Amino acid sequence: MPAPTVAITGIGVVAPCGVGTEAFWRGLLAPAPDGVKRQVPDWDPSPWFASPKEARRADPFTQYALAASAMALEQAGELDADPSRIGVLVGTGIGGITTNEEQIVIRHEKGDRRVSPFLVPMMMPNAAAAAVSMRYGFQGPCEATVTACAAGTHSIGNALRLITSGRCDAVLCGGSESPLTPTSLAGFGNMTALSSSGRSMPFDERRDGFVIAEGAGILVLEDLDRALARGATILGLILGAASTADAHHITAPSPGGGGAVRCMELAIADAGLSAADIVHVNAHGTSTPLNDAAEAEALAKVFGTPGPIVTSTKGVTGHALGAAGALEAVATVLAIKHEIIPPTFGLERLDPEMPAIDVVMHEPRPWTPGPSLSNSFGFGGHNGSIVIAPPPAA
Repeated sequence: MPAPTVAITGIGVVAPCGVGTEAFWRGLLAPAPDGVKRQVPDWDPSPWFASPKEARRADPFTQYALAASAMALEQAGELDADPSRIGVLVGTGIGGITTNEEQIVIRHEKGDRRVSPFLVPMMMPNAAAAAVSMRYGFQGPCEATVTACAAGTHSIGNALRLITSGRCDAVLCGGSESPLTPTSLAGFGNMTALSSSGRSMPFDERRDGFVIAEGAGILVLEDLDRALARGATILGLILGAASTADAHHITAPSPGGGGAVRCMELAIADAGLSAADIVHVNAHGTSTPLNDAAEAEALAKVFGTPGPIVTSTKGVTGHALGAAGALEAVATVLAIKHEIIPPTFGLERLDPEMPAIDVVMHEPRPWTPGPSLSNSFGFGGHNGSIVIAPPPAA
């Protein structure tokens, strides 16, 4: 029996450029502000919590995941599946670092007795997945993938496997992150990963590091036949996924993008496609000198030049670490829906030292949606790629 086709039936997003898919999409088409970090503006968790006390007992990364999950489930509608066959996979790079840092300061200043008894359940990386599972009573696999900046994409790929293997009928998947603490900013800054100019400029010859961000993206994946049977609106399909390791360096990508090349090729093969079938790539495109050069070289090796249409939405969103791949998967679904690919904001002069890939610059580009690749590459040499396609014709 062939493996089931996996449909996307709901998406939810919390991002610096917008909360909710409509606001997020408008944000992706508008120039981003400058600054060393991209924060969700005026965040109010109250619409997604029964009381202020309940909200205070959730780290911001869990708050974002719960909000994005609620949006995704509202769009998906009644899943009509056994709760034990609905999974929750929410990846993160750092987890509840806001709570962790706050409580370390409290202990240092006020002593052991003042440390919150909720410290551990709030800071643990699986807190967001657990909170979503408990809120909705989903009793299938509930896990947190922690693979740095590839975590969101890996979670979506793992969700695909849970459905195609027959273990689950539906999975909520994606990533969430809230890393904007003083110590986190100092750590990333001291390792020279952050942009000294305060600008995200993916693939630009002047790029000087990423702009750190927060947010969450959640997708509802389902067996396509079950989704159609219950009358769900199909937003897109997840056709394939892959994960590889560079086995090279804790922060730097492997020279020439070898791990990324293998990952993209495996994801495309998993989807039953060839490189020529890929129309669009939402690149990892962090705006760091080494990452963008390695990814551009990897894209040229897989697709040739100019190859498919490439964009990096991190020019607007910044780099949300473990949530980045999930935000970019949502962006790819919305690009399919609106038949427009957002530009790579911040990119003004494509680095002439890189292969001549076809990066969208300055203005959105209309396109005929087709199979698309979303890439994520993380510290530790983690690579993740997923293939997203338009919904089947009615």
